[in-house]
Amino acid sequence: MVPRWDAISQPAVWATALTLALIASLESLLSIEAADRLDPLKRVTPTNRELMAQGAGNMVSGFLGGLPVTSVVVRTSVNAQAGAQTRWSAILHGVILALSVVLLTSVLNQIPLATLAAILIATGYKLTHPKKVIAPLVKQGALQWVPFALTVVAILLTDLLRGIALGLLVATVFIAFNDFRSSISLTNLGTNYILQLRRNVSFLNKGKLKESLEKLPRGCDLLVDISQADFIDPDIVEVIHDYATHAGLKGVTVSVRRAAHQSHILEPWS
Repeated sequence: MVPRWDAISQPAVWATALTLALIASLESLLSIEAADRLDPLKRVTPTNRELMAQGAGNMVSGFLGGLPVTSVVVRTSVNAQAGAQTRWSAILHGVILALSVVLLTSVLNQIPLATLAAILIATGYKLTHPKKVIAPLVKQGALQWVPFALTVVAILLTDLLRGIALGLLVATVFIAFNDFRSSISLTNLGTNYILQLRRNVSFLNKGKLKESLEKLPRGCDLLVDISQADFIDPDIVEVIHDYATHAGLKGVTVSVRRAAHQSHILEPWS
């Protein structure tokens, strides 16, 4: 099959190529994640190098009129279960597949598709074993299993690209919500209170901050710990500043714990 070079100027070709690149990259990254978990030596695959090699291979394959290639977890799973530990297993696997396609084409065509489907189902079940994967995921809480479940359902109802996109969106929302919820905490240690600000504290946390400050009783000591905060919105700083300015009226003593690079934040207090 000889490529038609005039098609390179057609927008539809570029749109299709971009879609295939995204799907192939996502599939490879997911396969790499599963492969690293299967590796008994617990090595980490360099994803950048994998994607670069895959892109180069797909370009060559496309120039020759071939189909795009991706990392496939089924072959990786077979290699891992057979005890393979080096890249030679993947190379020999590819050589055997190439020889089979060239020399055993008629035999391969006789294999029922139902048999191949059964192998894929069995391998998929092993990779997502309820006791080894699903149960630990559920124990980690809704932040982990809800995006996972919605991603699986979305992939089954649409396609891989849309399912992954929806999963990423849901995961982002959950992460943002969890970050918002845990950004501010108030700890009671007798007459001492610690108001801790973590990670990114935006103006959305202003209401929770005011609520926490209103809970403080008269005559207590308040330590505002901002040492673990990466970003503090000026509105948050203003709320703390106003409270500390009038804290003496309630007999509340306010002090601030900062990191070395935060010396300019809430300067009037030590």
